[in-house]
Amino acid sequence: MDKFRMIFQFFQSNQESFMNGICGIMALASTQMYSAFDFNCPCLPHYNLAYGLGILLVPPFILFLLGFVLNNNISMLAEEWRRPQGQRGKDPAVLRYMFCSMAQRAMIAPAVWVSVTLLDGKCITCAFCTSVPVESLGNASHPHLSQGEIQRVLARIPCKEIYNGQQLIANEVAVRYLRCISQALGWCFVLLMTTLAFLVRSLRPCFSQAAFLKSRYWSHYIDIERKLFDETCAEHARSFAKVCIQQFFEGMSTDLVAARCHLPRKAPADAGEAAEKLLGITDQGTMNMALKSWHRCKPPLNLHPPALPTGNGWAGEGQPPTHPSAPRRETAAYYSWV
Repeated sequence: MDKFRMIFQFFQSNQESFMNGICGIMALASTQMYSAFDFNCPCLPHYNLAYGLGILLVPPFILFLLGFVLNNNISMLAEEWRRPQGQRGKDPAVLRYMFCSMAQRAMIAPAVWVSVTLLDGKCITCAFCTSVPVESLGNASHPHLSQGEIQRVLARIPCKEIYNGQQLIANEVAVRYLRCISQALGWCFVLLMTTLAFLVRSLRPCFSQAAFLKSRYWSHYIDIERKLFDETCAEHARSFAKVCIQQFFEGMSTDLVAARCHLPRKAPADAGEAAEKLLGITDQGTMNMALKSWHRCKPPLNLHPPALPTGNGWAGEGQPPTHPSAPRRETAAYYSWV
């Protein structure tokens, strides 16, 4: 249990580790889904190709979209891309980094599915069984069979129980031939994906390490800023609700006293603390205006003393920030007479 707890804490350490864990779980789930999938080739000339390629390509596409859906950064990317310019510029390099990072993680599960499917060989056997070279592997001069009948016989190669073309080509020979081709394609696909991942990981720092670090830093900043903003809004909502409830009960208590029902009144100890957390925003309209201002006009990324906010943004736009004057340095000199 301690090991699982440590793994879980590592996945929760930051957004990147969490998404790596999600992608790893999806990759394992894709292999389990394929092993539990009941593959049934239709064994018909006009349907084998569509069924085989559909099983090979459609689930990876679904897994790719699912990888984007499970990634929490997709909403953050869309929000950052569609928000107004405001007081903060939008860096296209950061948006590209976020999209590429999500796409790389979302491609893990589809790549695992395609690799497992090609190494298993059932999809390729079903899709291309009618393309087996009968001239070199079987008896192409078999009498009383037209070209259409030969295609129907070859289409039954994946279905060993109903295959009736042993005189034309042996079922074991055709299946082994197609499975070898499928496994060769699978290993080539694995080698290609591994090579691409190696090149991306090793060559990217050699060309744009500074730009990569900048994009990665501001991507993490946007994620942390969004989390802190949500936490601040949740804390403000809690304080707002607490003050509203306290005022409601105080009003009810006043009405009961006016009705000659003398009840003991005790001022809540945390009323002042909850009121301080409201930060002067004490009505619904002001809070809605603050939320709209955050979306339309985010503050610039500098740590100078901010200007006073207005209804549409920041009042001190375009004015240089005022720096505090440097403290005066005093020097003491000592003289000695010898």
